[in-house]
Amino acid sequence: MLRAFFLKIYEALMSVLPITAIVVIASFTPLVALTERETIIFCVSAFALILGIALFNLGADLAMTPMGEHVGEGLTRSRKLGLLLTVCFIMGVLITVAEPDLSVLAGQVDAVMDGTLLILFVGVGVGLFLLVAVIKIVMKKDLAPLLLFFYMIVFAVVAVLMEHGRGSLLPLAFDSGGVTTGPITVPFIMSLGVGIALTIGGRGASENSFGLISLCSVGPVLAVLVLAVSAQGDLNYALPDYSVASDLGSSIIEVLIHTAGDVGRSLIFIVVSFGILQLTILKLPGRKLIQMLFGLIYTFIGLVIFLASVEIGFMPIGFRIGNELAMTGDAGLVIFAFVIGMVVVLAEPAVHVLNKQVEEITSGSVTKKEMMIALSAGVGLSVCLSVVRIIFGFSILYYLIPGYLISLGLSFFVPKLYTAIAFDSGGVASGPLTSSFILPLAIGACVAQRGADDVLYSAFGVVAMVAMTPLITIQSLGFKAVISERMRKRIAMARILSADDAQIIYFE
Repeated sequence: MLRAFFLKIYEALMSVLPITAIVVIASFTPLVALTERETIIFCVSAFALILGIALFNLGADLAMTPMGEHVGEGLTRSRKLGLLLTVCFIMGVLITVAEPDLSVLAGQVDAVMDGTLLILFVGVGVGLFLLVAVIKIVMKKDLAPLLLFFYMIVFAVVAVLMEHGRGSLLPLAFDSGGVTTGPITVPFIMSLGVGIALTIGGRGASENSFGLISLCSVGPVLAVLVLAVSAQGDLNYALPDYSVASDLGSSIIEVLIHTAGDVGRSLIFIVVSFGILQLTILKLPGRKLIQMLFGLIYTFIGLVIFLASVEIGFMPIGFRIGNELAMTGDAGLVIFAFVIGMVVVLAEPAVHVLNKQVEEITSGSVTKKEMMIALSAGVGLSVCLSVVRIIFGFSILYYLIPGYLISLGLSFFVPKLYTAIAFDSGGVASGPLTSSFILPLAIGACVAQRGADDVLYSAFGVVAMVAMTPLITIQSLGFKAVISERMRKRIAMARILSADDAQIIYFE
């Protein structure tokens, strides 16, 4: 156990070190004038972040992933489809309703739509699309046609929203798809799909196990779009206070208590649901349950440390960097956005869970290194493009429509496994660090460039961009693999056809 923990510490260190180094180096340049106190707080938060990621990843290995797999496997073996769908719907709703990031999102739009109603709608949206994802696995249907169908519905509702003059809520609606697939829901839902798919079996079990996250990300977007159409009045976005707390001691205690409550609420729904299934269906041995209990404790402590560190040290610094870089010039802001986007995904805790599962399911044909390179390139590009949108002030639809057309088009030309992995990666990449560091950076840049009144229209949407670009970059890996395979076959055939006839031996 101790060896595994130190291995997780090393992995977390390699993940967090790049973003820490970039911010510290930037603080010594004329571009960003961080105070000594702010730099120290950021560095301490980064070290705490390393500990939090290590504990979370260890807990995910011991508890979250096995729990999801056992639930999926146990419910599938019961051969009761109604029970499987009912449990998945209830768990989808409850886990989403308790997701901490969703509460933050609801608070931002409380001026035009009831926050409680928003949370309920989003929860039901995730629950319904989790049902669709489970039915896809059971019926062994392809992911690409389903995604094409549902995104056609999404953009049809977008057209209605534009007709009602509520276009300023579009970025927020698409951001909600990434926000709801948080660090608690991702490991559980992904492993749930693995458990169901491997129990059903079949030739396509590997690619069939992916796709739950991608489908569950559609539900929140549709929910917020529907609510936005019916919203009344003007949306008065209140800019949060991004300054570093003057009384840091009391602030840390307050944030830790608040974060522990949010994380505890999220985990308790999973624990209670799993406990009921354990007593009625699963009946796992005590040794497994003790291991999962320790894993849940590690997950809880790790997530509390992670989220508290991000709120205390990363949100204020992200806002400050974006604000100051925007005032020094557009070129520096765009370059910094690309670089910071490439490294920030390394520190997302759920990304490491995804990469490990991908490597295991594909038996090494898609390695963790390939996944990380594709994700880093995609997220870097998405943050860069988001900053360009802030500078010029155009609609996010100029990115989303061609982006989803390309990604959905690629899905018909690449192996199904790459498509499933790509669309799951989009939801995973847009994790808590994206919404708590990249989004404040975009808000700070927008305040400097366009003023606080334009934040909702121009700064929001960066999470949606982070969720979209990996769809293209990872499927591009699949497209490259297809082309390479065809080229190898063509070369081999050319060699056969061009062989010297004199070397052929004829038997009479």
